[in-house]
Amino acid sequence: MYLMKDITRDGASVLRDIAEPVNFPLSEADQQLAHDMMEYLEISQNETENEKYHLRPGVGLAAPQVGVGKAMAAVLVPGAEDEILFKDVLINPRIISHSVQPAALAEGEGCLSVDKDIPGYVVRHDRITVRYQNMAGETVKVRLKNYPAIVAQHEIDHLNGILFYDHINQEKPFTIEPDAVIIE
Repeated sequence: MYLMKDITRDGASVLRDIAEPVNFPLSEADQQLAHDMMEYLEISQNETENEKYHLRPGVGLAAPQVGVGKAMAAVLVPGAEDEILFKDVLINPRIISHSVQPAALAEGEGCLSVDKDIPGYVVRHDRITVRYQNMAGETVKVRLKNYPAIVAQHEIDHLNGILFYDHINQEKPFTIEPDAVIIE
């Protein structure tokens, strides 16, 4: 099980490298990596377990964030009550299409690998289509919008050496297109 001490912090070169593709069938190490990343998200979103292990809650965790330069990320986006908006391990993901409409989270983004608060709009696409392989090696194509789309883009960025604050306008951090979707 990953703890906060296992999360790679900003400044580590693995966070700026382009992750290597994952081969199938998955090795035992890759299966364990996928399991451990999803387990972190599940435990971090459970209030009781989170307090027990002193975890920062997360909705996504990419392999580079645990020091592994592989193209794999776990995503677990909760909805209202016990609803799950999206949950899967994305292996070798690619955004194959996206809307032109920009979107950003109202409160900005955070990251388990970035310990400081960096205010500003992280401008992304409101809707995306992602193609990836699941744990069985099957190709999956999924359309995501709003918050799940933001989370998936954040995690896919990690696989390309990009951190969320790279998207913030440094001179005017709260500048965004008038037609942008602001997600509360």
